[in-house]
Amino acid sequence: MTSSLPHRNAAVAAWAEFGDRRTIAAIDEVSANVSTNRVFRLHLDDGSTVISKVSSYGSYFLFYEDHDRLNRCARLLDGTRFHGMLAEVWRRPDGHIFTWYDQRMWAVFYDDVPRREALPRILNVGQVHNLGQEIAEFHLACTDIAPRIPAGSKTVKSDAIHLLDLLESPFATRNFELPPESIGILWKHTHKFLARLIEVGYDEWPKIPLLIDWNLGNFSVAHDDDGSFHLFSRWDYDWFRIEPRVLDFYFLSRVSSKTGDRTRFTYGPHTLVEPTFLEFLRAYRRTFPMSDEEVTFLPEVYRFFILNYVVREGARFFRPDLCTKFRQDAVRSYLPALDRLDASPLMSTS
Repeated sequence: MTSSLPHRNAAVAAWAEFGDRRTIAAIDEVSANVSTNRVFRLHLDDGSTVISKVSSYGSYFLFYEDHDRLNRCARLLDGTRFHGMLAEVWRRPDGHIFTWYDQRMWAVFYDDVPRREALPRILNVGQVHNLGQEIAEFHLACTDIAPRIPAGSKTVKSDAIHLLDLLESPFATRNFELPPESIGILWKHTHKFLARLIEVGYDEWPKIPLLIDWNLGNFSVAHDDDGSFHLFSRWDYDWFRIEPRVLDFYFLSRVSSKTGDRTRFTYGPHTLVEPTFLEFLRAYRRTFPMSDEEVTFLPEVYRFFILNYVVREGARFFRPDLCTKFRQDAVRSYLPALDRLDASPLMSTS
């Protein structure tokens, strides 16, 4: 990782511009050390804390848009059973979210959401059923508030079209640091994904706010008297989107898997057909029914994750060493494994 000092200085400058009378007593870096974003916990002189996220890669304007939509989502969920689950983004006196921006870096402040228990690294079947029901109820709540949240500038389709253009560039091998045959494989998968969007009528599917990157290290649960649990808090919103709910399911397959836990930074499609994820889907569909077409689209969700977040935007989200490794793995193992995947077990969850 590069030095965090410039990012730390940006968080301090952002606090000064925010204009709060409290002063910073201490700063702890709480970054995941995987992405290029830096996250800090600011300890204030009154004993309270606030979270600051600092970024310098990508677009400030998309960063602002994502956090505006995210904050609307958090506030609208206050009227549901998921009150307080998402951190609110701090706002200016005029009600707009506060961001600090010097044309090189940008920063935002979040409430420091309280945390309860983490789920175990490997879930038993009862916990998988419980999680499936909880996520379904969360998606239902997000479906209810979605009409009051503006659409985002980026879509799955626009991202894939952008990638196709990048792969057709004469500079693609240099830009992605991959040989021509690898660029050809990526082009084939991107083209196939776009054709599939047309085939299923993806543009017509309802779009809701999604958090996408579910892993056992970024959400907590609270246990109830009957031994079950409910979602309590969620942090880390790097991959917030307003898209059809299906985009959430690849990472949920990893959470409910016996092999895709948070300690393994590798991305294979096998978790989509593991017995435990099939149980997750059954529980989810009992609470929030899914069409068979949505279910059969889940392997395409994995394809999009690899093509967009690993290949197209890998340099934005991952450290340089991980970006290089993941892009090579995308061509050598991830996408070939998808070609070999037998997705028929997904249809047993209806």
